[in-house]
Amino acid sequence: MVAPAPSFWMGAHRGQEDIKGQVEGAQMHGSPAPGLGDEIFLARYLGSQRTETMLLWLTLTTLWSTVCWAEQMYGNGNGWYFSSPTDSGNIITGIRVSINFIGIFKSIQVRYGPTWSETYGISGGHSQEFILWPGEQITGLYGSHRIYIRYLVVYTNFGRWASFGSEGGQSFVAYPDKFGKVLTGVFGQYYILGITGVGFKWDYPLESVTLPATT
Repeated sequence: MVAPAPSFWMGAHRGQEDIKGQVEGAQMHGSPAPGLGDEIFLARYLGSQRTETMLLWLTLTTLWSTVCWAEQMYGNGNGWYFSSPTDSGNIITGIRVSINFIGIFKSIQVRYGPTWSETYGISGGHSQEFILWPGEQITGLYGSHRIYIRYLVVYTNFGRWASFGSEGGQSFVAYPDKFGKVLTGVFGQYYILGITGVGFKWDYPLESVTLPATT
């Protein structure tokens, strides 16, 4: 089956009835996929089709970004722990965050199949979400934090990306340690005002099950 062409949309798109509260800034702008390490390796992860642009971004981000590998949390990490369960029956099909008026991430959720996980963090804030297409997987993330997480960009294997919040503070890059792995969960810590640290679980995607033909 041929994968659908990437959608270049941004903003809340209140006119889209099929996707509620679409995340602001979810649009590809010349594949600005930040990251470190082997450029071709990462380009394949993030679904980039414009390698030259991405290589320039890679060079710049090496000056201030820190790689966040599998099972490693980024941020100050103060407060109570949370961890999404690994769902063996479904893949991640969406991500949702809530951000307050001063730009702090209050909470985060992931969606497995048609069902959202519990809310991790503090209640309140303005909710934004990014829904994946069939066959689409999250393959890399970029973000920043001060005392709390303030910015997160999600990249997929379809070349799409969605941004949450506003960039500021210390930046980081997160992607799996082996080619072919995708995002399977999140973990981290939260305190009085919101998310203080976040990490990412990676694993190989579920393989399609082929049913035997009936006679």
